[in-house]
Amino acid sequence: MIRFSLVAPLAALAVAFVAAPVAARPALGADAAACESREGPAIEARITGLKDRKGRLKLELYPANQTDFLRDDRDLEKEGKVFRRIWADTPASGDVAICIRVPRPGRYALFFTHDRDGKNKFSIWQDGAGVPGNARLGRAKPKLGSAEVEVGAGIATVTIRAQYLKSIFSGFGPLGND
Repeated sequence: MIRFSLVAPLAALAVAFVAAPVAARPALGADAAACESREGPAIEARITGLKDRKGRLKLELYPANQTDFLRDDRDLEKEGKVFRRIWADTPASGDVAICIRVPRPGRYALFFTHDRDGKNKFSIWQDGAGVPGNARLGRAKPKLGSAEVEVGAGIATVTIRAQYLKSIFSGFGPLGND
């Protein structure tokens, strides 16, 4: 009889444990505290569609103009223009969010790469890339409009779907049927 009287409370406890919401993984990168504190200004980029969990993740912040988007960081810094790079190890599982501080509220351009081979040099054959607008990259440099993010005084949250080379003819695109 005692066994049966404990079954219902234990079952209820098990259901409550399984049904309890799982907290999202904290943001990754050297600027994670800016997103955790919700004080900003910063961008929290939620990354989806990773091919695998190899290598490192990189998020880069650029001025929101066509001339400076994806320009060499040394040139941007020498000219006193906005540029910031955040690296994070790829987590073995779970959600992926990377936080990057911005100097002040405003419009910026954001570019994500998945450095799968760990060589810190983009390989079209191995690595992935993406922008917040999630437009298919194809075989061309991403358009500024698809990379722009408006940031207020707090945290701007964007989702970036990683894209990888699908074929030499079609270029980069998200994995799967998209």
